[in-house]
Amino acid sequence: MKFNISDEELEEIKDIQEKVEEHSRIIDDIVYDIISPYCKDLDKYVDFIKECLKDGENPPTTDELDDFCLNLSTYIYFAGGMCEQLGIRDDISKAIYKEMYHTARASQEKGTVADKDSLAELASQEQFIVSSSYTRAYKMMKSKVENAQELLASVKKVLSRRIQEAELTRMGGSGK
Repeated sequence: MKFNISDEELEEIKDIQEKVEEHSRIIDDIVYDIISPYCKDLDKYVDFIKECLKDGENPPTTDELDDFCLNLSTYIYFAGGMCEQLGIRDDISKAIYKEMYHTARASQEKGTVADKDSLAELASQEQFIVSSSYTRAYKMMKSKVENAQELLASVKKVLSRRIQEAELTRMGGSGK
């Protein structure tokens, strides 16, 4: 598919794209500020595991894998609880947005339905941004917990394989 876009239209598209990027950075910063206290420990530990895995010459020992399992389980437990706290804040931010929207809409005595809706949306724009930020933060935190659970499952599989290989070796098998 080919578009016939003039240089002027292309410039307008680039301006819109820059505006989207600029506003996205603002929302990204808000979301980061929201989730940072909730997931910093889990993030640090996952980064620690990542660093341990970088050295392909010296893979993690069985004891280290065992520690990964115990520690990840603990961090996931607390992060899961924090995810629920974020869910509560998400619900509250949505209620505040709706309240502001409906209050602004109800205060409009004249105008069409579309006019009233537009004015109410404009009046509640900040609340919408906050609500959207909490929704994104909740989804990001939930995703981090789910990804950490997958990492934990992978570590458990490797640990189980190592234990089986050690048992086979101990019993006189080849291990492979």
